[in-house]
Amino acid sequence: MSTARRKAATVAALGLAPLALTGLAASPAAAHGSMTDPVSRVSACYAEGPESPQSAACKAAVAASGTQAFYDWNAVNIANAAGNHKSLIPDGKLCSAGNDKYKGLDLPRADWPSSKLTAGKHTFRYKGTAPHKGSFELYITKDGYDPTKPLKWSDLEAKPFVTVADPKMEAGDYVFEGTLPPKSGRHLVYSVWQRSDSPEAFYTCSDVVFGKDSGGTGKPAPAASAPSDKDIAAGADKSSVEHKGHGDADHTTNAGSAGGTGGTAVKPAAPKADTPDAPAAPAAPDANAPAPQAAGQAPAQAPAGDNLAETGGSSSTPYIAVGGAAVLALGAAVMFGSVRRRAASGGRHGR
Repeated sequence: MSTARRKAATVAALGLAPLALTGLAASPAAAHGSMTDPVSRVSACYAEGPESPQSAACKAAVAASGTQAFYDWNAVNIANAAGNHKSLIPDGKLCSAGNDKYKGLDLPRADWPSSKLTAGKHTFRYKGTAPHKGSFELYITKDGYDPTKPLKWSDLEAKPFVTVADPKMEAGDYVFEGTLPPKSGRHLVYSVWQRSDSPEAFYTCSDVVFGKDSGGTGKPAPAASAPSDKDIAAGADKSSVEHKGHGDADHTTNAGSAGGTGGTAVKPAAPKADTPDAPAAPAAPDANAPAPQAAGQAPAQAPAGDNLAETGGSSSTPYIAVGGAAVLALGAAVMFGSVRRRAASGGRHGR
C-alpha cells in the first residue's frame, strides 16, 4: 500500500471524529413523559386507542385534536417555559399547555376517565420516555371545583401539595411519594415537570375521584388506564416525537406550531478516500444509537435513589458515546492500514 493511500485512509478516519463530536453543540438531548398514576387525560386516551377511543370524553378529544396529538401523548410541553407557567398558559388551556395541537384535552366535561384516590400517602408515577434532571410540582383543584367549566389557574390550590426534585426512576417511571389532602368527589391533579437542564417544561391533567363520583352526569365516569409498555411500543411508529435532540426553537418538526415534538438531527456523510483502492472509511457513527453491550448482558439499570443524570438521561451521555465511536473508527482504520503494510512487506521479502 503506497504512502499516499495510507495517508488518505487515515485522513478519512480522522475526519469522522470532529463530525461525530459536532453533536455536542448541535443536538441537545430531549425529554418527554406524562403522568400515569394518577393517569393523565392524554395517557388515558392514548391507552384507549387514538383510532378507536372507547370513552365519550376521549372520542370528543380526538375529534377536536385529531389522532396525532394522542400518538404524541408524551409531548405536552413548552420549550422555553423556564418556570413561567402561569404567564405562558392562559386560563382554559392548562391541560394543553396553550398548544392548539392538544386542544381536545381542555374540553370541560365531567366524564373524563378518572383514577380513584383517597386522602393520605400516595405513590405517584410519571412515565419518563426520555429521562432528565428536573423537579415536579403537583397541584389539586379547590373544593367546589366544577369540571364542566374550563379549568383556570384560580381553580387550583395556591400551593402544590407535592414538590420533588430529581426523583428516582423505576422501570421507566419517575416514582415519588406525596400526601393527598382531604377531598371529596371529582377533582383534577395538575402536574408541572420543569427540567433543570433546560427551560423546557411538561404539563398534565389527571382526573381523579375521592369517594363517590359527583361530576353531575348521574353515572360514574369510566376508570382511566395508563398505556402499557406494549401500547407504547405499538404506537411508536406513528409518533412524531423524536428523542434525538431538539434542533429548533419550538421543538417541533413543523415550524410555527408550539410545544411538543423534537427535531431530527441530520447526520453528515463521512468523507471518502481520494484513491480508488484505499480502505473504505467506516460509516459515520449514529449519534442516537445505544451503546453496544456484551452478548447476553442485561441493560444497565440505575440503583434506586440515583439522580436522573445517572439513569441514562445526562445531557452529555449521547455525545460521550459518539466520541468513543469516533475513536474506535479511527483505531480500526489505523489497524487496517498496519495490517496492509505488514502484508505488503511480507510479500516483498518473500520474493
